[in-house]
Formats: sequence, structure tokens, C-alpha cells
Amino acid sequence: MRPAPEPADPGRSRLMRAVRQSDTRPEMILRRALFARGARFRLHRRDLPGTPDLVLPGRRLAIFVHGCFWHGHDCRAGKPPATRQDYWLPKLAENRRRDVRKAEELAALGWRMEVVWECELKRAGGPGAACERLIGHRAHSSGSAAPQTMPSS
Repeated sequence: MRPAPEPADPGRSRLMRAVRQSDTRPEMILRRALFARGARFRLHRRDLPGTPDLVLPGRRLAIFVHGCFWHGHDCRAGKPPATRQDYWLPKLAENRRRDVRKAEELAALGWRMEVVWECELKRAGGPGAACERLIGHRAHSSGSAAPQTMPSS
């Protein structure tokens, strides 16, 4: 890995340092929604490749909440910046390569990996649709989640 270039602007450097890696707003939205549906999970398991944001050990499910920009999602927010492309394009490409590598490592260990995109949580259906995709059921109107087994995949 090559060293980071000198910051072009101290203000930009301060802004980049403030970008969080865990407990991000999209991650917190998903965590609240999953918990409300009865899912119990572990956070940021460092013993698993890629340090998944959420882990449901009983389902052997590792969940990553990806920011569209940082992981190059094919949406409006995932568009690379027009400036300093010599810096950003290789950096974002390496993020995508690392994501693929970590997914392969998790699969080799018998884990299923799911990605929830930041934009997915903002769309119609939002975190509820993401939860349904991940754990396979909706919360009942009483607020309790119906017990249900995951289909084998």
C-alpha cells in the first residue's frame, strides 16, 4: 500500500479525519431497526475478516453497512469526485478489491455476508426492507417479531 499524499488543504485533512468507521448514522439506523424486529447481534467482531459492522452468530451472518461513496456503489452517491481523480480512483478501487477479498475469506470460514448500502436505508421502505431481506420477516403490528427460521442457502 502506498503512503497517503500530503493533504492539499488542512481543512480537508480535518474533514477527512472526522469520517467515522464505526457507529455511523446508517449503521445506527440499521441496528435500531434490526433490534426492534427481535434480532440480536454482536458489533465489530475483529476476529472475522473485514470486521463486520453487525454479526448474527446464530445465523452465521456478517453484515456490512457500506457508505455508497467509499465502496463505489452504483448510485448517485457512489459517483467518484471530479477533482483529484489520480488519488480517488485508485483508493476507491482498492476499497472494492478489499471488499471482495473479505467476502471470499468469510465464505471460506462458512459465513454468509450481506451488504446494506447507505442509499438502501434512505429509499422507500428504508431500514424495514433491509431488515426483511436480512432476517426474513417483518415486525408485527404489536411490535414483537414472529419467530422464524432462516431458509438454508
